[in-house]
Formats: sequence, structure tokens, C-alpha cells
Amino acid sequence: MSALFADHPFPRGAVHAGAALIVMTITFAALGHYAGVGATRLPDSPVVQSLSVRFLDNVGGGVRVETTDGRTIQTFVAGQGGFLRGVLRGFARDHRSRDEGSEEPFELSRHANGTLSLTDDATGRVVELTAFGPDNVGVFAALLNAGKDAR
Repeated sequence: MSALFADHPFPRGAVHAGAALIVMTITFAALGHYAGVGATRLPDSPVVQSLSVRFLDNVGGGVRVETTDGRTIQTFVAGQGGFLRGVLRGFARDHRSRDEGSEEPFELSRHANGTLSLTDDATGRVVELTAFGPDNVGVFAALLNAGKDAR
């Protein structure tokens, strides 16, 4: 097979063009990252409803959602609440990297424009939940409504 290509070496121009494309891609990605281009930012819409909640692990892999005064508003057994668990894993990873405990509550908020967000005051991280579609955001909207009804 090498004899077949012996008279036709790989074109150097293609190698140089490919290398230049890779370098430009990395450069533009780094510039965009540091400049904040394309970063998700919450809309500047006022909060119309909020609830401070804690997410606690149950025996058997479940998750219990409590208000800061200790009222349980929802319990997810193992296998339920996949999206909620995914969001919480991201927050838990941030907490572990900063040596934060899990005692700090999260702020679940509904904004005037209808968006929902979950804020972790311990790390400053905010997730705009509405971006994940109506089925996923519905889990958190139900928590917000359950917290309101439990008062």
C-alpha cells in the first residue's frame, strides 16, 4: 500500500491549513470564554416568588425537599426526579470543590417574565431552569407551588 502512495506525498498545504484551523479554533474559544461571549445570563427580571429549600438524601437513594423551617414539601424515591438529581449533582460538585457543606439552602425563584431559577448562595451559582424545557422545569415549579401551599 505504501508503494501506491510513494509518488504522491501528502500535501503540506493541507497539513498547514489543518493546523491553522485548530489553532484559530482554540484561540477563538479561549477569547470567547474569557470575554463572556455566549455566556448564559439570567434576565434582569424581578423575582415575584421565591422559596428557600434544602435537598437532603434519604435512605435508599431518595431525595427529600424541605423548607428552611423543616417542612417536607416533596420526596423523590430512587429513580424519580432525574433532572432534579442532575442539577443537584452539579451543585454538589461545586460544594465539594469548595469544601462547603450541604446545610446551606438553595433559593428557588420565579421571575416576573415567567422564568425559574435555582440559586446557590454558598457558591454564587445560578441555574436558569426554564432553559431545560417545560417537563424538566415543571419539577421545580411543582416544588415552588408546594412550598407556597405548605405555608
